[in-house]
Amino acid sequence: MRHSKSSPEVNAGSMADIAFLLLMFFLVTSAIPKDKGFNRKLPGECPPHVDCTKDIGDRNVMRIVINNHDAIMVDNEVVSIYELKDMTKKFVDNNGDGSCDYCHGERSSTSSDNPKSAVLSLQADKQTSYNQFIAVQDELTKAYYELRNTYSNTMLKKASNDLTDEEVIKVKQAYPFILSETEMK
Repeated sequence: MRHSKSSPEVNAGSMADIAFLLLMFFLVTSAIPKDKGFNRKLPGECPPHVDCTKDIGDRNVMRIVINNHDAIMVDNEVVSIYELKDMTKKFVDNNGDGSCDYCHGERSSTSSDNPKSAVLSLQADKQTSYNQFIAVQDELTKAYYELRNTYSNTMLKKASNDLTDEEVIKVKQAYPFILSETEMK
């Protein structure tokens, strides 16, 4: 009998092929999220037998338009992105009808009656860049954040991050974020 001193070998040539196929499978089937976006709670459905339409006075609508060159117009005046937050705060907090005891506005006849009546109408062209649209949304959100923060500090005597759930609802009712988004025709 003859004994060989060589040990048996496992053919590893196909292991590389299998590892490569597994790698390709996982690369093809896995998704790498690149989505950008923002959180918005959409309004609920109108209950049956309830009229959910509301007449909105012209002075209660702040019209914001973003054209195909990413220029921003507020009520037919070109403005920069840096002016938008302050313009929004001034419009919403106007207290034009004198019914808001917590507002600090100028009571202008060309701005909203009160925060509960203020509507922001945002129109964007089909060619508006996504970054500009998000930047405008961010400025509008910042305006409401600052108004709500001021309300919680002055009226509730609390920082906005220390509010209870009921107080958060109260703050949002004082400054409801009413936004209408449409596409330019």
